Amino acid sequence: MTQRSRTHLGAWGLLALALGVALLLWGLTAGGDLLPTSNPAGSSTAQEQPAAGGPTPDSGLPRVAESALPKQAHTTLSLIRAGGPYPYEADDGTFGNRERLLPRQSSRYYREYTVRTPGEGDRGPRRIIAGADGDLYWTTDHYASFRQIEEGR
Repeated sequence: MTQRSRTHLGAWGLLALALGVALLLWGLTAGGDLLPTSNPAGSSTAQEQPAAGGPTPDSGLPRVAESALPKQAHTTLSLIRAGGPYPYEADDGTFGNRERLLPRQSSRYYREYTVRTPGEGDRGPRRIIAGADGDLYWTTDHYASFRQIEEGR
């Protein structure tokens, strides 16, 4: 191998490394602001997400009060809060957000849960999607649209 070939391969290696680092950093910041930012003590930013059980984080989606959900959704919420057991094998599985209707997060951020639909012989179209930060979403049309659940309302 000539000196020129080694230099050429070294340049490509450095380029690939730089691209890999850039993609890693982009993925961390695009997936939910996982990189620390400077924030003076006591101040808050609009991007902060509360821990589960806190106030409902703002997703920008239409909202629905928890009290306005059907009784079957309340049953599912109780199971989610208790950690199961769930009536369907697919419940508590990863929700991939392939429709890109929910806020963009890391690939394992969302979990999905079935809400029984009266008169349906299978799982039906209703689901609750739970985010790792405690955010909850309601769909009645099998992921074609979502509303964010306002807990405690």
